[in-house]
Amino acid sequence: MVGNGVRSGIAIAALFMASAAAQAADMGQPYRPEFYAPPPIANWTGGYIGVNFGYSFGKSDWNATAVSESPKGALAGATIGYNYQTGVWVWGLEGDWDWTNMKADADCGVLGACSIKASWLATGRVRMGYAGWSNWLPYLTGGVAVGNLKASTAVAETSATRTGWTAGLGGEYAIAPNWSIKAEYLYVNLGDLNCDTTCALAGSKVSFKSNLVRGGINYRF
Repeated sequence: MVGNGVRSGIAIAALFMASAAAQAADMGQPYRPEFYAPPPIANWTGGYIGVNFGYSFGKSDWNATAVSESPKGALAGATIGYNYQTGVWVWGLEGDWDWTNMKADADCGVLGACSIKASWLATGRVRMGYAGWSNWLPYLTGGVAVGNLKASTAVAETSATRTGWTAGLGGEYAIAPNWSIKAEYLYVNLGDLNCDTTCALAGSKVSFKSNLVRGGINYRF
């Protein structure tokens, strides 16, 4: 009986010591944290097409009548461009054409209402972006702006396609391998529209400046 008890005690002690040794061995292993893969970073190199939509608000001055008005309205259109990525920097060219109903009216006395309207607006720009934040692409942009302007009074009107400049900034986010959404702000200056004899205002010029806030979605290929 005693022999069996001794043997049982020895077996229990051996099991206890083996368990303690295993725990000690585990404690001696260096800590290895679990590895979490970082979120995918988009590759922006390639061409893209898209649509955009937004709102514009600005200022237009009639120098002959000292009238200042604030043309505003919606806009929507199409975008095309190409990006080339080097490391975290993205260089690109982008063009767009938008229909718009930007317009404003002001009282010009005996001439009735002085009206300014833009029926379409297009830009051709360079872009420089930073792609170091996961799928985000903040960018600066600037280039040429072209638009069709129409100025009129109660007795006459004139229209012309004006060329100016634009500059702004924005951000784009890759939501899928080939799709991205964007938001941007552009300042547009189309210079002056001559409105002298055609508007019955000798020597008159009408300036046009606008702020564009718009969003869009692009398909990259």
